Amino acid sequence: MVTIYYEKEAPLDALKGKKVAVIGYGSQGHAHSLNLRDSGICVTVAELSGTENYNLAKEHGFEPVDIVTAMEDAALIIITLPDEVQQKVYADFIAPNLKAGQTLGFCHGFNVHFKYVAPPKDVNVVMIAPKGPGHLVRSEYEKGGGVPCLVAVEQDASADAAAVALAWGNGIGGARAGIIKTTFQEETETDLFGEQAVLCGGLTALIKAGFETLVDAGYQPEVAYFECMHEMKLIVDLLYQGGISYMRYSISNTAEYGDLTRGPRLVNDQTRAEMKKILEEIKSGSFAKEWVDEYKGGLKKFDELYKKDYDSQIEQVGRGLRKMMPWIKSKEV
Repeated sequence: MVTIYYEKEAPLDALKGKKVAVIGYGSQGHAHSLNLRDSGICVTVAELSGTENYNLAKEHGFEPVDIVTAMEDAALIIITLPDEVQQKVYADFIAPNLKAGQTLGFCHGFNVHFKYVAPPKDVNVVMIAPKGPGHLVRSEYEKGGGVPCLVAVEQDASADAAAVALAWGNGIGGARAGIIKTTFQEETETDLFGEQAVLCGGLTALIKAGFETLVDAGYQPEVAYFECMHEMKLIVDLLYQGGISYMRYSISNTAEYGDLTRGPRLVNDQTRAEMKKILEEIKSGSFAKEWVDEYKGGLKKFDELYKKDYDSQIEQVGRGLRKMMPWIKSKEV
């Protein structure tokens, strides 16, 4: 049975009057720092001097310091760095300066679950994983709401790890929406699978395949772009608001019938078998090793694949069409 914590079950007391160090001022780091500070928690930010994130932290009223200084006397140390750099940063700066009784906080279980980071037994290890990007964590908090979070305790050295984690989750607004109890293993494996098979990998592959099918059949690329890429937001918004049933209720009967009869032909037994294979690669740690090795090897395959898609026809067509629609506030990189 699922366990969900709200504000009453997640008091801020465990962090009141104590120092919280946030390592990194990127997407999640800036949101956690600002929300915790606005919740009355003392926050110190660690960021590299001269970087864009360092300057942004300064603009937001923080005085960023180095990691070692930030960690001094901190009750909670929140690591918001990218997965691929955490192992080295932890080994070089965090591990040598950890003190018994401190709490290490993670926003994703990748490094702990796959043992690229192995904290000593005398510290707490917890996780608060917001189910949304950092800018949403911040904007929802400012509106008086919050983004739902997951909470997990991997090590409870001081018998108050859960209280500290829940106070952190409440401090960033998560308890307003609900904080769901999980484990590092469950969060890590489901998060990676969702990204690879559905939200990112599955979705982009489906969009590209649909676009290419129409273009190869002689249809105009611009029309194919609207049908396979642009209108995706309309459907996703309906799914976000009311699930699959509400989406189907909102579209035409023709579209709904096509959904019900043709969708299963695309996502069939062969697709599900590949999904199971992807999940096994995640669970075994082989994907994690592949990604860590790719990063350590200089990201050659990563850069090659990224550039190939960046220069693809659907991306080129999209850049042109988005310039015609200033109201969507196009984001180009």
